[in-house]
Amino acid sequence: MRIDPMLKDLDSLFPADFTGDQKARARTQFLKNLSLSAHRFYGGKMQTLPKCGIYGNAWFNVWYTPGVSAVSTAIRDARDASFALSNRGNLVAVVSDSTRVLGDGDCTPPGGLGVMEGKAMLMKYLGGIDAVALCVDSRDKNGKNDPEKLIEFVKMAQHSFGAVNLEDISQPNCYKVLDELREACDIPVWHDDAQGTACVTLAALINALKLADKKLSEARIVLLGAGASNTTVARLILADGGDPDKMLVFDSRGGLHKGREDVKNDKLNYRKWEICEKTNSGRVDTVGEAMKGADVLIALSTPNPDTVKRPWIRSMARRSIVFTCANPVPEIWPYAAKEEGAFIVATGRADFPNQVNNSVCFPGILKGALLVRAKKITDGMAIRCAHSIADFSEKRGITPENIIASMDETEVFAMEAADTAQEAIKEGVAGVNLSWDEVYRRAKSDIEAARSVTEDLKKLGYISEPPTELLEKALEEAIASVRK
Repeated sequence: MRIDPMLKDLDSLFPADFTGDQKARARTQFLKNLSLSAHRFYGGKMQTLPKCGIYGNAWFNVWYTPGVSAVSTAIRDARDASFALSNRGNLVAVVSDSTRVLGDGDCTPPGGLGVMEGKAMLMKYLGGIDAVALCVDSRDKNGKNDPEKLIEFVKMAQHSFGAVNLEDISQPNCYKVLDELREACDIPVWHDDAQGTACVTLAALINALKLADKKLSEARIVLLGAGASNTTVARLILADGGDPDKMLVFDSRGGLHKGREDVKNDKLNYRKWEICEKTNSGRVDTVGEAMKGADVLIALSTPNPDTVKRPWIRSMARRSIVFTCANPVPEIWPYAAKEEGAFIVATGRADFPNQVNNSVCFPGILKGALLVRAKKITDGMAIRCAHSIADFSEKRGITPENIIASMDETEVFAMEAADTAQEAIKEGVAGVNLSWDEVYRRAKSDIEAARSVTEDLKKLGYISEPPTELLEKALEEAIASVRK
């Protein structure tokens, strides 16, 4: 059969006799197969194109030597001129040591390129931001990852960029890298796996609680996984009104609480110790016990559909909320969580309802930070962005199957940019004062231009549609792998 490249209904592609589990596994394998072959077909996802015109041979002398000498000396004499005289003001470095790529762990420095290029693509298409993938070898002579090397690299490279997006850095190094660079650099440095995931999770939680007729300050919340993402999720929820006495966070060794001497004695894991000090005063050590009567589960843990057990979901409070957002595979399949009584289920994937993924956040918040030339992205800016996403989603309508805006809703990113820019100005971290309307108009214009250019390249044939045979082969191999 011919597969529609739009891929609107994935489940219809699979045999009718497949169970829910088989369809979920086949969908995952199909997307992986197709990703590998499509990346090979296109040779990656990004290219570089000029934004200026060549109107004759003399223009080479304008854009390059000797004319460009005036640009270099102007920046030398007034360094902030680099934001106006180069692409720096709209350019983000996506930096990673590739030590924790999705759920696949350490993929070696070049192994992170698929994700980092993907980040760059989404920044351009969703936020009108140019970005470049930089995968860095931070290993020392003994093969151990040294966070100091990554910190030094970003400090050295910061003068070419308007912001730095850290990505896929294993814990506990990720805490040290982010916190040191946030203070040391003159441009925003943020860790999307931490602040970005926390921002979009909070946004989705705000709307899910509204639909469940529950309040954040009263909700009993269990967080499974205590890496960079969930420790930051916990921090933002508490900062936005969550009750620490009703929050329980678990890592692979049990509950986080003041009795966890192993965390207390690990100086690099200070972010986890902050959670230990604030939550789980009852020192609950098993997830099964914590889940009894819980209103919310937020899992950012091991990518495996059996990580979260069915009985745990069954034991939760009425109208329970379940976010299982591990990538590429959620901790329990959405259909299974629903069968056990969950009211709202979200994952990190777009092929299931309610995608809670930082792709709905980072293009907008970074665009806002760039436009007002913010020095950093604060937790207050991330919380404001979360409410911006939640408000936009609620105004256009939310349901238990649609709690948050998706990546194809262009306007949400412009609104995020405007709202977070105003928060940056309010907190005194912005270098330029722009009104809400000015940020919104500029962000929306850049986003629409980026999308239009992509569509024009497709129409003109410079971006070819993937051949049907490529999709069919990916599907056949996925079905065969599940049949085994």
